[in-house]
Amino acid sequence: MNAEKEHLFEPLAFEEASEHSRLLLEKVRTSMGFIPNLVAKMANNHVLLHGYLAADGAFSRGTFTGAERQLILLAASVENKCQYSVAAHATAAKHLGAQSSVVAAVKRGLRTGDKKLDALVCITQEMVRERGKVRRQTVDDFIGAGYAKEQILEILLGVATKTISSYLDHISPTELDKQFGGVHSQF
Repeated sequence: MNAEKEHLFEPLAFEEASEHSRLLLEKVRTSMGFIPNLVAKMANNHVLLHGYLAADGAFSRGTFTGAERQLILLAASVENKCQYSVAAHATAAKHLGAQSSVVAAVKRGLRTGDKKLDALVCITQEMVRERGKVRRQTVDDFIGAGYAKEQILEILLGVATKTISSYLDHISPTELDKQFGGVHSQF
C-alpha cells in the first residue's frame, strides 16, 4: 500500500470537524464513550457521516439481538476483508454476549456450532459475496432456523452500513482504535 493512499483522509479531531459533523460526533462520543477513528474519518464529509449513522441507528432498532447484529456486521466485514471493522465488531459482539468461540469461528469463516447463528452468518456472507444473489436454499435454511423472511431485509441494511465503512477503510486505511485491539493490519 502506498503512503499517498494511506493518508487520503485523516480522522478529524472533534475541533477540526465542521459544525454539522461535530453534532454527529458528539452523539457518537456520548453513546460509545469515544469517537472511533473510522467515524472520525467519515467526519471529513458530514453527508457521509450522517448517512452512515442514520443507517446504523436504524439497523440497531431492528429485531435481531445486539449480539446477532454484531455477528451480521462481523460476517459482512470478514467478507469485505476489512480488518478495522472485523476488530470493531468482534469486540462489540463479545461485549454483547456472543461466545468467544462463535466470534472466532465467524472471523475464520467456519461454522459456529449453533444452527441458528450459522444460518444467520451464512446468509450474510452469501449476500455480500454474491452481491445480493442469495440462493433459495440459503433463504430456506435461514427461515428454517427460526428467523422471519422479513429479517433478510434487516440484514441488507447491516450489509449496506458495512459496505460504507469497509470501502472507506479500503480507500484510506484507518488506524485501529485501542478499544478494538490496536494496530491496523490488512487481510
